[in-house]
Amino acid sequence: MARMTGGEALAKQLAIEGVKVIFGVPGVQLYGALAGLRDEGKIRFITTRHEQSTSYMADGYARASGGIGVALVVPGPGLYNAAAGLSTAYSASSPVLMICGQVPRAQIGKDIGVLHEINEQLDAIKPVTKWRKRARQVHEVPGLVHEAFEQLRTGRPRPVEIEMPPDTMEEEGDAELLPPSTAERQAASASEIDRAAELLLAARRPLIYAGGGVALSGAHDAIAAVAEYLQCPVAMSPEGKGAVSDHSDLSLGAGYWPSSKLRKFTETCDVVLAVGTRLALAPFPPEMKVIQLDIDAGEIGRNYKNRVGVVGDARKTLEGLLDRLRKSGPPRPSRKGEREALRAEIAEDGRQQPQDGITKSLRAGMPDDAIYVGDMTQIGYYARPFWPVYHPRTFFTSSYSGNLGYGYPLALGVKVARPDKPVVAVCGDGGFMYNCQELSTAVKDKINVVGVVFNDSAFGNVARDLDEAWGGTWNANLVNPDFVKFAESFGVTAMRVKEPTDIGRAVKDAIQLDRPVLIDVPVGRMPRPNFFAPRKAPAKYQK
Repeated sequence: MARMTGGEALAKQLAIEGVKVIFGVPGVQLYGALAGLRDEGKIRFITTRHEQSTSYMADGYARASGGIGVALVVPGPGLYNAAAGLSTAYSASSPVLMICGQVPRAQIGKDIGVLHEINEQLDAIKPVTKWRKRARQVHEVPGLVHEAFEQLRTGRPRPVEIEMPPDTMEEEGDAELLPPSTAERQAASASEIDRAAELLLAARRPLIYAGGGVALSGAHDAIAAVAEYLQCPVAMSPEGKGAVSDHSDLSLGAGYWPSSKLRKFTETCDVVLAVGTRLALAPFPPEMKVIQLDIDAGEIGRNYKNRVGVVGDARKTLEGLLDRLRKSGPPRPSRKGEREALRAEIAEDGRQQPQDGITKSLRAGMPDDAIYVGDMTQIGYYARPFWPVYHPRTFFTSSYSGNLGYGYPLALGVKVARPDKPVVAVCGDGGFMYNCQELSTAVKDKINVVGVVFNDSAFGNVARDLDEAWGGTWNANLVNPDFVKFAESFGVTAMRVKEPTDIGRAVKDAIQLDRPVLIDVPVGRMPRPNFFAPRKAPAKYQK
């Protein structure tokens, strides 16, 4: 044991666990932790301009790096602000460690109105965390941090939260630092792998459906090898894009909607291997046999009942499955021609203007390995089925949480994790204004993200829906700053394009600058994406 403050114990154990970056907002209950991190010196601290951005950036860092993102906030309102980002990380199964302060030990749970107090803070954050715990004494701190990393590295990788009072951070005590967590996720059992192999080998028209768990596990090579052996195509959820490169004839993309050619093809398959997905957006016929591979046993059968459950880490289980398949005999004969014909049909399915022209221009202006972060905006929505993805971990969405405004700060976290890759955040004017102040963070910390703002001076999706189905728009219009002048006031290079389809050239130029850039793209109202489920308004509003 060694004598140290709780803040020092926190910083030292985080460094032992491999933490390189923390995104945070300094505050009064965190002084002990901040001093510990300052004196440790091995961990980069990026100060954001809002607590909401701490968790978004930590999420982006985790997803892009394949590691763990870490955030630090004060208790009460600080944690509540950060909960928006934890919600996105929770929905995307992203491993984020939230470190939070508390009120002084003697005042916890007293409801006496001390600074930043909220009753039952651990319970308050429960809905968007996998696990949460508090340290009250200095000697508990290393074990608490170590346990958090055990939780992050086993089972489903969702956010966890640890917290401690300021007196715990500031007091000295005896504490024993621990070796780093070596926990690993396990493959499914041999019997489950055998059962899956038998079903796939017996299938005449198998399909693989890949979700976000493929990226979280790093299972890209394994899933491509299984698909190649079986000569079956791979369809993806939006979060699963990049599981197989869209350059490959194995990829059928993510173009699911009721009338899509991909969905119609899916209905002709006889067995589906679903990997790392909740199956919430894949409406397979009820009679179809689905092998559901997931690290979370609770997801097996939640959204689709006719399934064979395989519980385990995606990469390790797929590697075991591949070995089992290879022992049964040689790979199946090539069906490349059939897949290429299907890919050509799917490629032209459901295209819509002006979204398609803008998306193609933007894709042409970005290298194949550039990273795309799409906020909850028209081009972001359109990208989910139609954006080609060529490399793993280069396409990010908010998953089912759907947080407006997450895109720009998440992209900053992505760029911190991958400074070697171009990173482009595609936002609407409504969403961008949620966290536009993080232009300051981009400049201060030299985080060279290209931000693209499609500017229609409205919450465009809401305005259109109200107009089309609810008797007229109402209060969805916005007053914006001049985004070019606004960005330049922070020291950000800013541009404005005259035509939305010029965005590709502007982004290409912006990437070459290798500095923070914001591009303003004036647009009009865009039509409702034809893959959105139709809205049915009450009879009195139907035209």
